[in-house]
Amino acid sequence: MPFLKSVLKQYDLVADKLKLDDRIRERLLYPKRSLIVSIPIEMDTGKMKVYEGYRVQHDVTLGPSKGGIRYHLNVNLKEVTALAMLMSWKCALMQLPYGGAKGGICCNPAVMSQGEIERLTRRYTTEIIGSIGPEEDIPAPDMNTNMQTMAWMMDTYSMQKGHTVLGVVTGKPLVLGGSLGREDGTGRGVFYMVEESIKVIEKELKGLRVAIQGFGNVGSIAAKLLYENECKVIAVSNSKGGAYNAAGINVKNLIQHAKKNKTVTDFPDVDNITNEDLLTLDCDVLIPAAIEGQITRYNANNIKAKIIVEGANGPTTPEADKILYDRGVLLIPDILANSGGVVISYFEWVQDLQFYFWKESEIQQRLKEIMVNIFNRVLPLSREKKIDIRTAAWMLGISRIAEAQKTRGLYP
Repeated sequence: MPFLKSVLKQYDLVADKLKLDDRIRERLLYPKRSLIVSIPIEMDTGKMKVYEGYRVQHDVTLGPSKGGIRYHLNVNLKEVTALAMLMSWKCALMQLPYGGAKGGICCNPAVMSQGEIERLTRRYTTEIIGSIGPEEDIPAPDMNTNMQTMAWMMDTYSMQKGHTVLGVVTGKPLVLGGSLGREDGTGRGVFYMVEESIKVIEKELKGLRVAIQGFGNVGSIAAKLLYENECKVIAVSNSKGGAYNAAGINVKNLIQHAKKNKTVTDFPDVDNITNEDLLTLDCDVLIPAAIEGQITRYNANNIKAKIIVEGANGPTTPEADKILYDRGVLLIPDILANSGGVVISYFEWVQDLQFYFWKESEIQQRLKEIMVNIFNRVLPLSREKKIDIRTAAWMLGISRIAEAQKTRGLYP
């Protein structure tokens, strides 16, 4: 099922359960603003190439929109629209003063030079500059973008405004108003959700068997934290394949291997496996932290993990959700499990607006408090209503936006 269709199907299910007012239900189906921009840049060869970029702002009822920028060949308007809608539910669920947005460029950064990526980023920023800003829409890093990308965006925006504007993006380097703890925020949040969810099945971290699909920023940080807390990380994978050892993998050494070789395969004392194999390994916790649509009706019955913590956005289809729920698998959905990044982005934005910066220990403590608090609201609701945790999380997020829209009214 296409990703946007899957997200809209889930929205309809939740809207029915909430008995959402028809007018609000209709409004939330559509993004507030969708931009498609042409991005002509000069390549290193001297030739000009035109890329297509997107920025979708789904909702701004609770505050400025917020969401990442991704560079990938699969980026298109429908994908970005779906991700922007998910960001709306995520920000509302986490009780942040934001709406949801997402952006991206259809490109392959792996075959581009640093100079070409910089020119691409600066031109894209210029094309969307009328729609972004600290009080309008605040981009952040996502797939194949990073602190440097955000530094270029902030600089381009600031040059156009004539003064430095720290709060226009988050996920920046520390020297440009970035926040301590931002780079590992999403992975750390995934770790906190593993900590909380294993209490439900009366397990401990020590000896916990974990498999992680996706070994980028989110997957590698989560793996490192789990390894440091004596979990057995038995398998990890990236786009080039996976590594498996039932006795556990030395994650710190694997991170160095992956940085050097761009793959987790061919690491000492592991068996090479596929991404598909990893999903169905015998383990306690499965963390899909790669891309959407990985757990489907075709493999959901073969998953042996007791807990799934979604590090990626939309890795599980609605059909798979139902299968897993009926089988008693505890699934912590993306809008809760991977919300650590947007929570620390909020902290960064607040610090930038105040020109006052916090200690890393304070940031980590606040992040954990927020995520554990929301987990302890979502889990009882799922049990009370006899629904899966994703539906409960969506209900909390969507109902908060619906209440705000009803209170604000419709102008004009």
